[in-house]
Amino acid sequence: MKRVAVVLSGCGFLDGAEIHESVLTLLALDRAGTEVTCFAPDQPQAQVINHFTGQPSTESRNVLTESARIARGKIQPLSQADAGLFDALIVPGGFGAAKNLSSFATQGAECDINPDLVRLVKAMHQAGKPMGFICIAPALLPKMLGVPVRLTIGNDIDTAELIDEMGGEHVTCPVDDIVVDEEQKVVSTPAYMLAQGIAEAAQGIDKLVARVLVLSE
Repeated sequence: MKRVAVVLSGCGFLDGAEIHESVLTLLALDRAGTEVTCFAPDQPQAQVINHFTGQPSTESRNVLTESARIARGKIQPLSQADAGLFDALIVPGGFGAAKNLSSFATQGAECDINPDLVRLVKAMHQAGKPMGFICIAPALLPKMLGVPVRLTIGNDIDTAELIDEMGGEHVTCPVDDIVVDEEQKVVSTPAYMLAQGIAEAAQGIDKLVARVLVLSE
């Protein structure tokens, strides 16, 4: 049975992990018969957004505690993630990837990235294990890997330029497809960077999960 690590970044697309993307990923992995372990950083959220009004809130929330909502309580601190225990890694998107896993939302190409995520990603990469990054999350890959990597966040020009600036090679991609860097064993898909609904997001995510599992053979 394949063992897959999934890194979440909160709960809710405006300030955490995109819930649909996270659930679709977990569903596809479960249907494929994998053993999944969820992780998230044990730290305060960079920002809390009221998802009903879309406005910032003054309350404080913890990324791990919020991510546990999606994982139904079965989750571990990202600091405990050991690449040696897993065959693959998948990171769903949402603004949490750009606010909690990194400072990409505010600092762009100059962003800092969570050191535990960097450690995990580098270890997976060095071991030749495949990784899938969804939505905005692929933007972090060039900085973490330190090598040219082909990836997609869909077709957003400004974000694509930042990715190229960080050393990546952005590839325009429709919502129902994936971009695969065979050499680096990285798979990406636009999901809600382009998706108009959950069924559209599912098309690319299903392909991404399937390809990541093939690459882990």
